[in-house]
Amino acid sequence: MAEFFNTPGGIAVLILAQVLAVVAFVMVSLLFLVYGDRKIWAAVQMRRGPNVVGVYGLLQTVADALKYVVKEVVIPAGADRAVFILAPLTSFVLAMIAWAVIPLNDGWVLSDINVAILYVFAVSSLEVYGVIMGGWASNSKYPFLGSLRSAAQMISYEVSIGLIIVGVIISTGSMNFGDIVRAQDGNLGLFNWYWLPHFPMVFLFFISCLAETNRPPFDLPEAESELVAGYQVEYSATPFLLFMAGEYIAIFLMCALTSLLFFGGWLSPIPFLPDGVLWMIAKMAFFFFIFAMVKAITPRYRYDQLMRLGWKVFLPFSLAWVVFVAFAAKFDWFWGAFARWTTGG
Repeated sequence: MAEFFNTPGGIAVLILAQVLAVVAFVMVSLLFLVYGDRKIWAAVQMRRGPNVVGVYGLLQTVADALKYVVKEVVIPAGADRAVFILAPLTSFVLAMIAWAVIPLNDGWVLSDINVAILYVFAVSSLEVYGVIMGGWASNSKYPFLGSLRSAAQMISYEVSIGLIIVGVIISTGSMNFGDIVRAQDGNLGLFNWYWLPHFPMVFLFFISCLAETNRPPFDLPEAESELVAGYQVEYSATPFLLFMAGEYIAIFLMCALTSLLFFGGWLSPIPFLPDGVLWMIAKMAFFFFIFAMVKAITPRYRYDQLMRLGWKVFLPFSLAWVVFVAFAAKFDWFWGAFARWTTGG
């Protein structure tokens, strides 16, 4: 058996098994994310939320997914059928393949490449095309307006996210997520993590992630009161399910990036406790809880406010931070907190 796994066929089987493990983890997590999202909203609004299907309503998400799958797919008469079907598939597949470079533990990664951050940026930048394709193919002005909003919004906030991550790359000297986490390891536990030296950028990064994933208060592409659900208005059944699943997978990805870049990934917050995958999952779950709480308690921004915040506040601030981190790393300010090149790569 060991010899088989050294052959091309055996290597292909191993890669397939690893891919299926990542897909299974993301899809199972998706079920609990939707359930947790709805339960958190319900708690804020002092109601019970899902509580009928399964114990404590745990199977409600499964029931909803089955309902979407068995419904008829309705395609508008004037729509471009090929693009209309391809759009939700594009959103879902691109959100999923970004997980290929996300480590859950030391060495637990499908593809441990040196340019992992560039890979995530390339894939996440393409996700907007699924939204644009959906809005355009629907052959209706409301979905088209929603898709245009999404394009402008995602491009605006990807700029600030990129600059914030550049600061982390300067500190670490590597674009590999494993190196970034190892650079945050130390005897001080959570005080070695990048949230402390890059403290102002943690908030900007999180808010930019909300805008990047179209989450409230920045869900302008899906503004029900203005655009009748935006780019998704003509979608039903499985295509709508794929759009929703892609959005939640992208949100979970942003939770993972926040954990890896600023909060030590799989590292234990207390030095004498062992590191491991449970810490990574716990951090991702915590940041998703913050995502859900923001949706439950904040009102929606106007579109002009959204653009002003991205281009006139976040962009100058994140650009100035990159310059500051570059000088701090070069001249070894703050006891080397901004320069960990020997650890990072």
